[in-house]
Amino acid sequence: MVQLYVKSPTAPGATPEWMLIELQGAIESPDNEQLTGRFIGDLHFNLKGVPVLIIGHHILYGKVTDLEKPFIVLMKNENAAKVIDGDHASDAMDVDSSQDGNGRDNTLSQQDDTYYYVNAVIKKKMIFKARPKPIITNVPKKV
Repeated sequence: MVQLYVKSPTAPGATPEWMLIELQGAIESPDNEQLTGRFIGDLHFNLKGVPVLIIGHHILYGKVTDLEKPFIVLMKNENAAKVIDGDHASDAMDVDSSQDGNGRDNTLSQQDDTYYYVNAVIKKKMIFKARPKPIITNVPKKV
């Protein structure tokens, strides 16, 4: 089973929502190269809202379903200075200073903290279960 993700447009400041694409079988490149970051095909929706995936000379029809449990895509950042100075400054947690009974500070220094911020939420997936159908163009016959 191959799973891909699709980014959908969101309002500014909102957490982006992605969709998984689930395919039965495997996608292989002719050169046996990695498919990461490469163009695979075109994804369209017909008038009834059915997803249509065109890969090369094949067409697949699918359906959109909700996931039982949504996925959260997290981005790990091990250096606090990058998070605080970067685009996700509002996503960083505030840490209160705490001292134990001996007057020592129990909080970790900001350089040692690891932060995670929510990159996206995945609530739906597109399932393409049926076998791909070949796209055949009409070739005029010579008389």
